Formats: sequence, structure tokens, C-alpha cells
Amino acid sequence: MDNHKLTRLLFKFLTNRNVISIGTKYNPTTPLENEYVEMFNYTQTMLLEIEKAEISTNSIFYNLLRDVGEENIPENHCFHELKPADNKIEEYALVSNIIMGSDRYLYIELFDSSRIINQFVDLIKSQRGEIIEISSSELVSKLPSKNDAIRVAIKLVGLGLDKGINVRAAIGMTGAAAIERSIGLNKKVGNASGVGFTKLGGEYAFVLDSNFTIAKSYHSNYQNYLFIDVVDSTKFISEHGRNRLVELMNDVKGFIETECEGNIEGYREGGDDLIAKFPSKDLAIRAALDTAWYILNNGAQIRAGIGKSRREAGENAQVADEIKIFSNLSLVIFELANGLYSYYIPSEFIRTIINLFFNKKAKLISIFIFVFVISYLLSIFGYGEFGFISVILAVVYALISWFYINCIL
Repeated sequence: MDNHKLTRLLFKFLTNRNVISIGTKYNPTTPLENEYVEMFNYTQTMLLEIEKAEISTNSIFYNLLRDVGEENIPENHCFHELKPADNKIEEYALVSNIIMGSDRYLYIELFDSSRIINQFVDLIKSQRGEIIEISSSELVSKLPSKNDAIRVAIKLVGLGLDKGINVRAAIGMTGAAAIERSIGLNKKVGNASGVGFTKLGGEYAFVLDSNFTIAKSYHSNYQNYLFIDVVDSTKFISEHGRNRLVELMNDVKGFIETECEGNIEGYREGGDDLIAKFPSKDLAIRAALDTAWYILNNGAQIRAGIGKSRREAGENAQVADEIKIFSNLSLVIFELANGLYSYYIPSEFIRTIINLFFNKKAKLISIFIFVFVISYLLSIFGYGEFGFISVILAVVYALISWFYINCIL
């Protein structure tokens, strides 16, 4: 679905934004993944590019300093690009993170067996990590996010170097992927202490071969905030009543708290907006998408923004006011790398139009031919000014078809 160039070009023209995908080409392997993929494709959710991310070695490193914390990366390091990242955003990789979550596996290898491995276990557990497997020279653990895994791995390497022990760490989606990355790191940089990881499809490593002291922090302690606002709530209340709005917002609040690990910080019952804090950006995006799908199915739209602070989340949500197709859209806006992107959830009417482009090409062509032929014949017989009648007939046919499909079937 997401590769349909004609439809993406149409919505690029309508939104004045590049449309990366419609639906998703992510291949699900679990019931949960299948549920989300079906929802992406059924709702024909689009990924829009608001500000293009410029992906390079320098931007990867800059984002790493921002996300991991400059205070957590020692000055005496070597940053290696083992495989460059593609200068584009892959929608299926984003969907993978949203569905599967942001947790990552951390593999630790000591060049020689040592009891220091027990200190490593204590440190990992103190950072909300889970120990999967352990021996006298190897350790596999799981951390809440890739950035957490990188930060903890650097600390472990530093502890090892203080004791004269070389330590290699690698991070992956699975334990096996982390181990394989460690093997590849050894082949490319040799027997040196360091941390290997991926960013946006590229392979990178910090090589740390001398003792280091973590610099004093001046990095902000960023969180992950979600700002949600119901679009044109006054109109919704006039049509459905305030009690219905309260019911919807209470449902959203309960879902965020119980299903998405969110902490509601700013909500007053009867209001049309809220702010929530999440342990990861992926959970914030998932909560926003689920909310947008649910609210749209109940006759309303939201604008949602995700950011590292309450202010940034609110500012991102306001960007939705700049993107319209005749009226406001249901949008979830967030940063990715150094760019700004949005999920756009189309209304039922827009989905009907998309369905015409995807599945009713022959009918669409027939309507065009009908309008052309009737207009041409009328012009031959001197009644060209009545060509608009064919257009009206085509529109009436389209409306009758839409009503039959959506209201009778």
C-alpha cells in the first residue's frame, strides 16, 4: 500500500508535505504486531515529512550527545563509523520501534575472566536493567532503551579500564544480534575496549582504550512528553454534548495510564487537552496513535505533539495548525533524528478517496472517460456550456456509491 506513488503525490500536493508512506510495509510476526499493522493499513495512516532529517556521521554523533547525555561520553574517545546510515527515514523501522518498544539487549564481554562481572550486574540492575545470562567473562542483559544501553555500556567499560580489564560491549534488538555486533566490532577495530551500536541503519562504535573520567554534566534531563488537544472541541460539544467529550477524554486518560505506562500531568475533567509523561518516546508515539484512531472513530480529531519537555510537546502539536486539507487534520507530530515528522490519520471521507485510487482504478478511469465523452459530444452539438452536467452526474454517482458502501453494506 505504502508504495503507491500516485496517491502519495496527490497528498503531497494537498498537504504541501512529502508523504513517505501510506500504511506500512512492516511484516508482523506476533498477534500484537499484526493488530497494529492492520490498523495502520485499515486507517491508511500516512507518515509525513515536515522538516527533512539530514543524516550524516556528524548529525548522528550530535544526536547521540543530546540523547545519551554529553556528560556520559568521555572526552578521550574515538568515534567510528563502521557502516554509514542511509540519508532517509525508513517507515517500517519506525513502526517496528513503536510496536516492539524501545528496549535493547546489551552484551558485555571481558577479555579475561574477572569477578568485576558481579559489579557490572549491580550497576545494570540499578539502571532498571534485567540480567538474561551471565558467566565469568560474558553477560547478556536488557535495558529500557538503546540510549540507556549505550550510557550503561560506557560506564561498564570505564569500570573495567580502572581495574586494567578490557571490556567490549555491543547493543542489539536481540541478545543474538548484540553478540553478533560484538564479533563484527572485534573484526573492524581489533582487541580494544569499546561499545558498538546502530543508529538509523548505520553501524557505529566508541573505542575507549584509556582510563577516563566522566565530565561534569551540562546536559538537560530530558523526558518524553505527549500533548493532546481535541480539534474544534466547541463544535464537537454542540453536536454530541459535553458529557460525550468527558467520556472520550476519560477513556484516553485511562488507556494512557494503564496500557502505555504514561503519567498524566495536566488534565482537568471536562477539558479538551492533556499532557502525559512516558518512559520512552516510542510509548508516547504509540499512545498518541491509539488516541488518534480512537477519537477519530468517535467523530473527533486531535492534534498531538511529542517532545523532550512539556513546552516542546505543545509547540510540536501547534505545528498541526499549519498543515490542512481544506480544514484541520488529525496529526501526531514528533522529532526523528534532526528532522520533524508526523503521522496523519485520514478521515473516513479521505479514506474513501484513497480507496478509489488504490482499488478502483478501472472505475475511476471509466468516470473520467464518461465525463470527457459527454462533454465532447455536447460541444459537437453546440451545447458545450452544459458540459458541467456530466461532472454533476459523476459526483452524484460517487456520492451514491459512498453512501451504499458505508451506510448500507
